Amino acid sequence: MESQVNAFLSHLSRSQQQLARILEAQRHAAIRAAQIIHSLPSQETPRTTGTRRPEGQAEQVNKSITAYLNAMADFQQTAADNLQVVMKELGGTEEE
Repeated sequence: MESQVNAFLSHLSRSQQQLARILEAQRHAAIRAAQIIHSLPSQETPRTTGTRRPEGQAEQVNKSITAYLNAMADFQQTAADNLQVVMKELGGTEEE
């Protein structure tokens, strides 16, 4: 039983490492987009067809940051749920 728990923990660890790498990439993308938006001039630019307004780009950055934070929260919840199962299993094997 202990070997199964160890194998489960190993697989869980690898999957969470991959999730963390994905979230890290999303974080870097959101930070870079925010830097680009911040570097845009703050003055009003004339509207021409086919160009985006800086406010629209800032909204996209905000959505990206929100998506990143939601993914982080989901990641933490998943890690907590999986750890709870492991702790219950380990608690059950110690009593046996």
